[in-house]
Amino acid sequence: MGPVTDRCRVSFVGAGGVALRHARHLSEFPDVDLVAVADVNQKSAQAFAEDTGAAALPDLNALLDASPDAVYVCVPPHAHGDIEMSVVAAGVAVFVEKPIGIDAPTARRVAGLARERDVVTAVGHHWRYSDSVRQVREMLNGQPIRLAVGSWLDKVPPPAWWAKRVLSGGQIVEQAVHVLDLIRFLAGEVDEVTAYVNASPPGVPEADIDGATAAILRLRSGAVAGVTATCCLGWKHLAGLDLHADDLSVTIHEDRIAARTPDGVTQRRLDPDAAKIAADRAFVDAVLGAGRDRVLVDYSEALRTHELACAIALSAVEKYPVRLDG
Repeated sequence: MGPVTDRCRVSFVGAGGVALRHARHLSEFPDVDLVAVADVNQKSAQAFAEDTGAAALPDLNALLDASPDAVYVCVPPHAHGDIEMSVVAAGVAVFVEKPIGIDAPTARRVAGLARERDVVTAVGHHWRYSDSVRQVREMLNGQPIRLAVGSWLDKVPPPAWWAKRVLSGGQIVEQAVHVLDLIRFLAGEVDEVTAYVNASPPGVPEADIDGATAAILRLRSGAVAGVTATCCLGWKHLAGLDLHADDLSVTIHEDRIAARTPDGVTQRRLDPDAAKIAADRAFVDAVLGAGRDRVLVDYSEALRTHELACAIALSAVEKYPVRLDG
């Protein structure tokens, strides 16, 4: 099913901070109505409803019965899978916040059904929508990247589930996946990964995820990449990607970009919310029929990034290189 008017009726599964961020962006769009929200925590759903004007409904079935044109799925990693399958089976467009799960098989099932039902999908890899990414591609002007170095050096986020492997999938899957998506987008597909970890978990209650990860990636283009991550700091130290080509080095962060050539260094500050708003706008436009090509990361595309993250996690556990399917 699709929208029957020029307005998009949007509902939410999950009522946490990320869902509220999307809702606030969407509420600024003149062609969007926030219809309903469902969350296993009824107090969270009620608070979301009071903040946004959406109706708090008891469960997903009731939410789908309200006939939304699109559903945002903003739940913890371990909760993904059945929700998306139900939304897609109903023929409703779906925006899924990353990561799209804690394993690859679940995400593959969702991707398969989405293709079969031919619904509009999007995933929250908003960095691709940043003006900085467009600028980097213009700077590269088709020349090959030789080396990419991604980093996510941070503290443990507040949610209690985050530091538990069976609930989050670990830092690479849940957090550094943003960097992995940029590597794929700007430098190309990855053929093989080898990862190593510091297995001592961060110092928060019941944590069992790795304290640090280092991975080497071999790209199909012949380039090489490295990815490092740690969640053992007390602050967000660094999250971004460095790219190196002939006579060009570029550093990309969510809020700034810097490029160096033989002629010197250029820098630019960015609004980190602009890319997030652009991702929401592109999804709504696609749902309303303006063209699916406006969505830069649909579910199938996000699946390839997720599979890369899962391959790194597998290599770290099994202690051998992991090849990715073409």
